Amino acid sequence: MSSSPGASSSKDGPTATPPALPEAAATSASGTLDSTGMALVIGCYTLWGVFPLYFHLLSAAGSVEIIGHRILWTLVTCLMLTALRRRWAQLVHVVRSPRLLGMLAVCGLLVSVNWLVYVYGVNSARTADAALGYFINPLVTVALASLVLHERLRPAHRVSIALAGAGVALLVLLQGSLPWISLALAFSFALYGLVKKQLGPDVDALTGLTVESAVVAPAALAYLGHMTWQGQSAWQAPGQGWPMMALLVVAGPVTAVPLLLFAAGTRRVPLSVVGMSQYIAPTIQFLLAWGAFHERIPPARWAAMMLVWAAVAVFIGDAVRQLTRRPRPR
Repeated sequence: MSSSPGASSSKDGPTATPPALPEAAATSASGTLDSTGMALVIGCYTLWGVFPLYFHLLSAAGSVEIIGHRILWTLVTCLMLTALRRRWAQLVHVVRSPRLLGMLAVCGLLVSVNWLVYVYGVNSARTADAALGYFINPLVTVALASLVLHERLRPAHRVSIALAGAGVALLVLLQGSLPWISLALAFSFALYGLVKKQLGPDVDALTGLTVESAVVAPAALAYLGHMTWQGQSAWQAPGQGWPMMALLVVAGPVTAVPLLLFAAGTRRVPLSVVGMSQYIAPTIQFLLAWGAFHERIPPARWAAMMLVWAAVAVFIGDAVRQLTRRPRPR
């Protein structure tokens, strides 16, 4: 994945002028969407949508242990990619910039909180609360885009938000309450996307994820080291061994690839578009739960999902229309 043009040469400071991004500038000036940015965003959420198929293979490992391996091997993956692409200069530049390093540290903590809250919800038999959080999350993202970044919403986006809001409201009614787990998941990842958006071209996707992983890697390494010392790691269990260890190591690239797509995509399209795209992942997960895992889906939940899917259809239809209107390069 290529980084933004000029990302490595941008200067840190309040008066620094960000490098020119022709496609992003065209997006804001003409109102059309960046096709590359849309592909990156849709790709990342599609991968997140099929994640349950991979994590199903890790059922023998504890959720917290899986997160520890995700953090550790994501860092290893990013360092290997950094060496392969010879991007050490960009990494050193970020580490030496207190502002950039601080913002990426916040990103690392936010995404870790998101993972930990999700694991707690699943392990405490409150998976429905966790799932609801990912339906609320796009609404929080769109709200932040309007309130913080002052992005102007297109009429189709307003219709999509209304339909999705109605679907989420129906899910809340079915749940009976709005628990803190849902809010924590929704706000942690929405804030993560907001900070990523504000980083803009100052940090390329690979460098950003490398620093984010490095911030939380010591805690992950300490936990995994303690588990191994006690002989309680999943790969140490009878009948598991190196096949399980290999699956845990794969968690690195499995985690890094969609996050890199997310980081690159959020710099090229409006945050409100990123927010609406987030319905792709929970929709795919819903279909997997119904078709692959054969979970029981009550009729009322089908009705709520119909509203969410209608919101996605309106959003995608508008995005396709904007892309077809984009002037062809001569």
